[in-house]
Formats: sequence, C-alpha cells, structure tokens
Amino acid sequence: MEANALLNPERRMLRTMQQKEAVEWSLSEILTACEWTDQAVAVGAGHGLTNAGLVKTSETSSVTVRLDHEGLKAKESGLLEQRLWNWISNTSEPTMANLQAAFERHEAGPGVGLLKRLGVQLENGAFHSQNPADVTARIEARTAFLNVLPCAEEELDQDLLGHFKSRRGLIESVVTTSRTWKITPAGKNIPEQELQEKQLITEITTELLQSDAWKEAEYRPFDVTLESTTPRTGRSHPMQALIERVRSIFLEMGFSELVDDYVQTAGWNMDALFIPQDHPAREMQDTFYLDNPKSIEISKDLTDAWGAIHEHGGDTGSVGWGGAFSAETSQKGLLRTHTTVNTIQYLANNPKQACRVFSVDRVFRKEAIDRTHLPEFHQIEGIIMEEGANLQMLVTTLKTFYAKMGYPEVRVRPAYFPYTEPSLEIEVKWRGKWLELGGAGIFRPEVTEPLGISSPVLAWGMGLERLAMLVLDLDDIRQLYISDLEWLRNQPVL
Repeated sequence: MEANALLNPERRMLRTMQQKEAVEWSLSEILTACEWTDQAVAVGAGHGLTNAGLVKTSETSSVTVRLDHEGLKAKESGLLEQRLWNWISNTSEPTMANLQAAFERHEAGPGVGLLKRLGVQLENGAFHSQNPADVTARIEARTAFLNVLPCAEEELDQDLLGHFKSRRGLIESVVTTSRTWKITPAGKNIPEQELQEKQLITEITTELLQSDAWKEAEYRPFDVTLESTTPRTGRSHPMQALIERVRSIFLEMGFSELVDDYVQTAGWNMDALFIPQDHPAREMQDTFYLDNPKSIEISKDLTDAWGAIHEHGGDTGSVGWGGAFSAETSQKGLLRTHTTVNTIQYLANNPKQACRVFSVDRVFRKEAIDRTHLPEFHQIEGIIMEEGANLQMLVTTLKTFYAKMGYPEVRVRPAYFPYTEPSLEIEVKWRGKWLELGGAGIFRPEVTEPLGISSPVLAWGMGLERLAMLVLDLDDIRQLYISDLEWLRNQPVL
C-alpha cells in the first residue's frame, strides 16, 4: 500500500512504531508516544494500518463483574435477605404480620421468597429455621461475594455468580477488550519521509475549485467501486423479549420457575382439577388426544381418590358431580391444555412445602386459527402455596405483577372456574377501557385435599399472546409468528 493513501493519524502511528520495530505497543504507549489523548484516534489508526497490512493487531478480552445499582445499595445497607434475617433473629415475635409492618411492601414479598429458599419456614404465621447457622453462613457468603467486586469473572464462585445473575440489578458483567500493535515487515519498509503528515482534501468544495489551491493539494483516495454495507444488530423476537420480561418480574418477586412436559394424562390435566368428565372442553374438538401414547398408567390410589371426589365429593363436604367416574378416561394421553397440569403435579409431590412458582410455557387446544386464536400458544401462570395465604394476598400479588408490567390500574371481579373458589377475573385499564387479561382464584378443597395439600393455594393465569397483542398494539395474533423482518426490526425493545 502506498503511503500517500494513509491518513495523518496512521502516518504518525506508523512513523512512531518504526522507531522500535521489535516492540509490541500497548494502547497507553501509543497514546504517549503519539501525543494523543483520545484512544479512539489510536484504535482507528491501528485498524487502518492493520487493514493495509502494515501493522498486526492482537486483541484479548476479559469479563469483569461489578456491582450494579441495586448491588451498590445492598453493599451499603445489606442484602434484602440479610436485613430480614437479622430482623427475624432479633425480634421476639417474628410473625408475617410484624414483618409486613417493619418492611416496605415491595421488600416483604420478595424477601420472604428469598428466605424460604434459604430454609426459613413460615408456620402458624411465624418464621423459624431448623438450621439458623446454615442460613447465616449462606447469607454471609453472598455478602462476601458482593464485597470482593469488581473482580474477574473466572475468579468468582460460579454458583454464587449464577445466583446473583438471576436477581435483577445486583451485578453486571463488563467485557473489556485490550489491543496491542506490532509493526510488520511491510510497515518497516515504508520510508520515513513518506510518512510526513500533510493536509488531505477529503471534500471538493466550490471555494477550492475557484482557486488554484486544488492543483497542489493532496487528496484522500476513495474506492468508489466497493459495496457499502448496512450494519444490522441482532435482537430478540418480541415474544421472546416479552417472555424474558415476565420471567424477570416473577423472579424479582421471589418466585421459582417451573418447566415440565407437554404430554400429560386427562387425569392430571382435568380430573385432578375437578373438571367433570362430561365437560365440553374434554371433547375432541377442544383437546388434542394422542394415539401414541394412547394411554398412560396412573396409580389406582389417585384414580380412586379422584373418583370419590367427582362422584360424591369424598371427605371434602362437597357433593361432587354425580355420575360414574372412569379411570380409563383418566389415563388417556393428550397435549396439555394449560400449564396448571404441571403445577398441580408439583404440589402433589411437595404437599407440605410452602412454595411460590411460576411458568411461562406452551399449551395446546384444538382452536380454529383466526385473528385472536391459535391452536398452540403460551400461558403465564403463578402459584402461591403457604400457610395463611388468602384472597387479599392474591389480589395484592396480581396488582404488583401488573404494575411491574406497566399497568398500574388493575381491578378484579367475580368469575367461575371449576377448580377455584372464590374465582376472579383480572382486568387492566388500557386506553381508557377495562380489558380482561386472565383468571385467578383459590384452589377448591376438591383439588387439594385428595393430594394431601392442607395449605391454601392461590393461582392465576393468562395468555401470553393476548398480553403481547396489548403491549405491541396488534389487531391480529398471527402477526407474532409471521417472518416479516421489517416488522420485527421496527418493534420496540421490551
């Protein structure tokens, strides 16, 4: 490459590097030797020289973990779980009611969820732990983790790193790229006199042409035959971005995510939820029944318990649905019609352990495709099971969730669902109108008692696509799944 094609910063950098040909120059050394203060000038000059084959660039990247805005607050005043645990350890009556009075509402809910995952239990309205020393040690380990930041990612405890990455705003990872430059044989061979800095003309103006200065001027060369590129950056699909937003809100509120199988039995999908076996939703026109597996075995104890509940209410005090219950119908294989089927199995496997879980996953119903319906869609679901859970807690949780989604005006009204009582429909205010976005309620005894669940179970759910239509201002749900790249590029970042 000819030296007259180089820009002045490139000439200065190459001339400087020729003075020490064997040296690998760092950014700070280049800035000092070239008398520059702007590192962008040095990086740009090095890039141009590298493209010309006159300099070789070496890059190394490192990841540093540092405190984010919530982490800085936690370092100053303590982690949320640490402050709550200190209060529980030092108060004479560590009850839920006293905790809610001592802490702000936005701290009490998520904080209780964090403590439960540390082994702190809430029984009869009071907090206690079987192993308080372990709770203290784990909280101290988390505090120590934050105190060593900033730190290189590979030097940190990976389990604690994963924990804090799942919590919003506590830490952030910063990628740092370091560059060094070394002159090549081609760069050494360019005479120093050809690297003298000159004023280059980069734009032909009327004033220049009206004088004779253009005859002696040196012009920057441009290759007009090269194709120009349009840079495009990658981004998440709006649906995936919305899923991640919902997921982050639930995690922030102290919930754990539940993921399970699409293929289920009619027993778990419907019978366990006290949906009568002659309900219209069970018909082929609403449910995808499978040929393989056509039937999935369920223990006789379960089908007997469900049968008693459906036929005469069992020991719950209910009168049931009447009629004969079919264990064979319970064992039919199907694609789940809601995510509650997985939640009820989780509760059945952990009937005594308080929990807050959520799922954002696919469900299937035999719907005709139109502007508001699809046969495959996503359902958002949240569950709280703990002693003392009540309707007020459910409504407060719903309002908190939707406020974090950007809909502060929320109301509920009575509704009917086969497996909850009382049942509610959730409405949010959008553009001056109330829109129904989901259902909620407390599981009926006919659902919980056969599975050995004694604590109240609060539940709510909604369709993700319906929320997406609201957030993205869509009139047709099918737009979400059309490969329209221009439309996707123009969607807002959620």
